[in-house]
Amino acid sequence: MRVVLPILLIVSCLFFQTVIAQKKAAFISGKVLDENESPLAKVSVIILGKQTGISTSDSGTFRIKVPADKAFALVFSFTGYIQEQRNFLLNENEEEKVVVRLERNTHQLKEVVVRDQKDRQEAGLVKINPKDAINVPTPTGGIESLIKIIVGSNNELTSQYSVRGGNYDENLIYVNDFEVFRPYLVNNAQQEGLSFINPELTKNVNFYNGGFQAKYGDKMSSVLDIQYKKPKEFGGSAYVGLLEQGLHLEGTAAKNKFTYLIGVRNRTNKSLLSSQETKGTYSPSSSDIQALFSYQLNEKNVLEFMGTFSQTKFNLIPQSAQLTSSIFSPYYTANLGLDIYFNGQEKDAYQTNMAGLSFTQQIRKNLRVKWMVSRFEDNEKESYDITGDYLFGERDFDKGSSTFGLITNPLGAGVYQDYARNRLDITVWNATHKGYLDAGKHFVQWGVSAERQNVNDHLHQWEYQDSAGYSLPYTPGTVSVSNYVNTSANIGITRFTGFLQDNIAFKNAHDVTLQAGVRYNYNNLNNQFLVSPRVGVSWKPKDAKKDIVYRAAIGIYDQPPFFREMVKPDGTLNKDLKAQRSWQVSGGFDYNFKLSDRPFRLTTEAYYKGMNDVDPYDITNVHIQYFGTNNAKAYAAGFETRLFGELVKDAESWVSIGIMKTMEKINGEYYYNYTLDSLNRPTDSTKVQQGWVRRPTDRLLTIGMFLQDYLPTNKNFKAFLSMIYGSNLPFNIPGSVKYRNALIIDPYIRVDIGFSALLLDSEKGNRRSHSPFRNFENIWATLEVFNLIDRANTISYLLIKDFSNTVYAMPQRLTPRMLNLKLIARF
Repeated sequence: MRVVLPILLIVSCLFFQTVIAQKKAAFISGKVLDENESPLAKVSVIILGKQTGISTSDSGTFRIKVPADKAFALVFSFTGYIQEQRNFLLNENEEEKVVVRLERNTHQLKEVVVRDQKDRQEAGLVKINPKDAINVPTPTGGIESLIKIIVGSNNELTSQYSVRGGNYDENLIYVNDFEVFRPYLVNNAQQEGLSFINPELTKNVNFYNGGFQAKYGDKMSSVLDIQYKKPKEFGGSAYVGLLEQGLHLEGTAAKNKFTYLIGVRNRTNKSLLSSQETKGTYSPSSSDIQALFSYQLNEKNVLEFMGTFSQTKFNLIPQSAQLTSSIFSPYYTANLGLDIYFNGQEKDAYQTNMAGLSFTQQIRKNLRVKWMVSRFEDNEKESYDITGDYLFGERDFDKGSSTFGLITNPLGAGVYQDYARNRLDITVWNATHKGYLDAGKHFVQWGVSAERQNVNDHLHQWEYQDSAGYSLPYTPGTVSVSNYVNTSANIGITRFTGFLQDNIAFKNAHDVTLQAGVRYNYNNLNNQFLVSPRVGVSWKPKDAKKDIVYRAAIGIYDQPPFFREMVKPDGTLNKDLKAQRSWQVSGGFDYNFKLSDRPFRLTTEAYYKGMNDVDPYDITNVHIQYFGTNNAKAYAAGFETRLFGELVKDAESWVSIGIMKTMEKINGEYYYNYTLDSLNRPTDSTKVQQGWVRRPTDRLLTIGMFLQDYLPTNKNFKAFLSMIYGSNLPFNIPGSVKYRNALIIDPYIRVDIGFSALLLDSEKGNRRSHSPFRNFENIWATLEVFNLIDRANTISYLLIKDFSNTVYAMPQRLTPRMLNLKLIARF
């Protein structure tokens, strides 16, 4: 009896739920017609958010079972016609009859992005949908924000990113086969302007986080390969937000022989920066214009010109700053505060421009060649003279106290001054030839390039510190300054590079492809000649029940030095600096599957990078200070997995997880441990050789997530969420061997969310002829909440000494929670 009663109870509950489910149903029937009142057959009729539905009959009729007592929407779609959505709310067993009229789409069908099986064969390749860059809710926005969700980040104010233990200088960026650069003197992310890549102009984004082929250049970490659109008709977009505004136009002329693509953007981070710990008058501004013109000379020849101009200005008159940190230990607990009152100002200006011309010839049906010339120019000015009077000590956090928020127990006081007058001018000329030969199973590519880099640099900067009436470092009778740099350099580097690559397809019992190639690189500065072979292979079992592709890559990835790598901490240039060298191996798989009738894709890859002749560096905020020597070896090893899928129909989301360890060993580095007597005088010492230490980018765990959703009854109301988690990072004390890795930057946790509503849809037939919006495709309004959880993430530390010469590290925080509004219109 004890067994029978529970079974009867379960069966009764299941039966009752089934009866309830059967009762809560209704029906919608009707007919679908075109603009001429003719019935349309095979029209797709589905419930919004579902994957399956029905199709209309040959006479255009349909009858579909729908849920009762709840709001839902039906979506009617047919190739060549504008999609129609109808909202309903029906009672149980109710049946409603409707007549739906679909309008023909007079515009050319938008290009549908279909995943090419070839994309799955390349190791390290991540395809990114550029449309997501418009929707991703992050302060900087753009393509790089999507990459940061994939590879991780520790700073929402910058578009820079780190890949597999490398720094930003180890990444390559191409736009329409032209390599692009960015300013070099930027020390703080708040000085940055717009990213080079304009998402509204972008058609295709290929991101390689390792294992890239020989056709790409000489860097050790990643490649971002961008292709801009080639317009087929007139169109454009405009957007206005609190942080950024932009306009883009595209179209054709001369019987479609001539195409143009133009984008203009302006950005100001004033509202974003005003929420930071340093209070003052911020005047940041950044603007750019980009244009791509192409002309079809004849059936076989195309001429293309690309031009860009970007200007960023950053002006700051700081007033005050309040930093706070807490110390907890068995011996000492305190809430420490640092109050700084400033005088002076900072004025920075960065200006870049690029002009590139390409000529493509289709020699034969299977042979295409491309000739390219380009010029890049970068002019940077960095000027600041800021004095800070500071008081350091224990801060009162008792809200009932009259001294709440004030420093009640001073531990240190002093004055410091930062001064700089820095100039940097860089010009890069490049001439390149590329070729492509399709020979059946072989697809051969080659390229040769000559490049001239001219750098004119002048650095004049110093720091003055006065603690308790003494200048530091203390020298009796002398006023001393620290970190003094006063150097000038004028160098020219000529580089010759080239590659030869063959992609081979083996068609037999299995689909096997092989990508084999070799690069060479020579420069006349240190006369180093480099050869870098690279091989990739993929295998897709034909008889496998699962749609899976296995892939692997191995190769040599060298990085010849550019200007920034050669600059030592004292400002001098090491012109004998050699290339950093690495060998890399990676392997994984790409698996397509369905879950609840929705498409999903799982990619997994493990990798190892062994590096020698490494140029070590420290990172403070976004400033990378190299040692300027090849005196280290390093490695990076890790595992990455990503899941892409549609949680709701037609809205791809993804989650990315990475585990990594990267370490380095600097040759000849050592320090002493001292034995002290009762008066703290050294009596003995022990020499300690420094071993393996964490690199500045060593982050064990990275998790990124990008989710898209919409209301189940209305696809015109959408939500977008981005989340990044990164475990702790090491922070090095500058110039100290013993205290390298001495500090830890807490885990970075960031959640941003955005909500979008469609204000104007694409149904132009419902608009009056004199309507000012008659030519608009759609208009969206977006509300974004940055740093939803209001976490105070740390980006670096400020070192302060008290009266007893004890050093304290005060964390410097990033941005708090804030709102952003944006209006986007397309026409």
